[in-house]
Amino acid sequence: MRDRTATGRSSLPDRLAAWAAGRTVPATGLVSQPDPRSIGLYARGKQLLAGNILLAGFLAEAPGTDLWDIPPPDPAFGAEAQGFSWMDDLAALGTPAARTLARDWTSSWIDRYGAGTGPGWTPDLAGRRVIRWIHHAIFLVQGREKPASDAYYQSLSRQAAYLARRWKAARPGLPRFEALTGLLYAGLSLIGKDDLVPPALAALSRECTTQIDVEGALPTRNPEELLEVLTLLTWAVRALAETERPVPEALSDAITRIAPSLRILRHADGGLARFHGGGKGMEGRLDQALAAAGPGGPIGHVASAMGFVRLTGGRTSVILDAADPPGGAARATAHASTGAFELTSGRRPLVVSCGSGLPFGPEWRLAGRATQSHSALCLTGFSSSRFGRHAGAGILDDAARVTALRLAPGEGGTVHLAHDGWTATHGLTATRELHLSGDGRRLGGTDALAALSFADRKRFGIVLDRSHLEGIAFAIRFHLHPDVDATLDMGGTAVSMQLRSGEIWVFRHDGIGKLSLDPSFYLEKGRINPRPTLQIVLSGLARDIETRIGWTLAKAQDTPLAIRDLDRDDPVPL
Repeated sequence: MRDRTATGRSSLPDRLAAWAAGRTVPATGLVSQPDPRSIGLYARGKQLLAGNILLAGFLAEAPGTDLWDIPPPDPAFGAEAQGFSWMDDLAALGTPAARTLARDWTSSWIDRYGAGTGPGWTPDLAGRRVIRWIHHAIFLVQGREKPASDAYYQSLSRQAAYLARRWKAARPGLPRFEALTGLLYAGLSLIGKDDLVPPALAALSRECTTQIDVEGALPTRNPEELLEVLTLLTWAVRALAETERPVPEALSDAITRIAPSLRILRHADGGLARFHGGGKGMEGRLDQALAAAGPGGPIGHVASAMGFVRLTGGRTSVILDAADPPGGAARATAHASTGAFELTSGRRPLVVSCGSGLPFGPEWRLAGRATQSHSALCLTGFSSSRFGRHAGAGILDDAARVTALRLAPGEGGTVHLAHDGWTATHGLTATRELHLSGDGRRLGGTDALAALSFADRKRFGIVLDRSHLEGIAFAIRFHLHPDVDATLDMGGTAVSMQLRSGEIWVFRHDGIGKLSLDPSFYLEKGRINPRPTLQIVLSGLARDIETRIGWTLAKAQDTPLAIRDLDRDDPVPL
């Protein structure tokens, strides 16, 4: 089932609650206005001003057109518009024209939807919208005539009253944190609405206790979602401090638990590992959240958080998905990525996951969740975890279980993992061992498929017979970042990869299997289309009760000393 909060469609209870909220006494102004902590991008603000409206990966070219006159090309576009995160970009631009546009689109929203109609009346979107309206209150209201400012305060008050009624309807996790943070902001900031603060704080404290475990993890195992939750909590704590209110212990404890996990889930380039629907994080968001959370201690060469293992050596980071896929409600967004890894050298990603296809439609969404879209071993035609078709969506039904996990600290570190993703179907247990050298210049890997028990060997034999003893086709995939320039080398026995920094890495293997360089795709949030890229594929046939393949990724040339690798990717890739 597609999540209601992802589509931005209001339910009948939402509409009734929004209508009832209209009876609330409107605030007359702000008691306190938190600083505009939500970060926008100057370049995206310029694009919005030019009429190039890029939301949720969909572009609408509509110069001079009211945002609410644009038919949403996708429900996700409409949801992002209704959440008002685009206001961060206009505020980052900060010109008089940008301010006028932000005010016009806000006033137009109030005129059309402020009475409780339209798709934006869901608890998470309302929470997100309230946060932006308060963050940018000066940007929106300063110098405006009384009717316009009165309409702004009346609408904010109505949305706060709606949130007080409907926050429980938000899905647990990030959507509920958004709803409650918006409610808390309204109570702290609006004159006469301080009665909203105690219940909002109590509910937010409960969510911190129930949704964030003792190790600072979310049930979704989505690193970017964990970042967004930390960001909201740091905003809430700062807003409380600015109004000289005590911070509940549950909030500060949650921040203390989350921050170390995010530091472990952070690659050498500063971006997050891209697993289970998450991206690398909005530019600057991770730095801001971690700075607000306070200083952290050193991270060893081997560390784990939220089911991921991080190996570090020199300027190289490797992050491995080393746990079962998420269960419960998170099965709807979980990826079949058990045993997959990413590698980043300095500021440059080398080996990646393809990412979340959610912004690109249902087919891309399902494709991005398959094992084949991750840098992992997979059997041809079989993800390590399988997806059902409940209510038309890919619910992860048959999840792989990690059956062994060993971490060996040392210089760089070693991790050994085994999972049963193909035991029931093929009688095969998959294992992966990774070792990163202390200087980060070499990653050695061994992948294996083995029938371990008598029952497993019997199952393997049946499947092998069905193949007429040809063997079970497998492939070990290494998806490369689009900025990597890769070529087959040494007569087709190796792959040379050059990063934009000038570094050169070489992939080699032990001669078992066929090496090829095949097309792939990179699903990047904020882009209109998937980016074409390449993948290293090491393919073969499993004919024996154990098949073992060794490979290495080694740095052959460093970044030239004369080059400072400071270039950043285009923040607004149209």
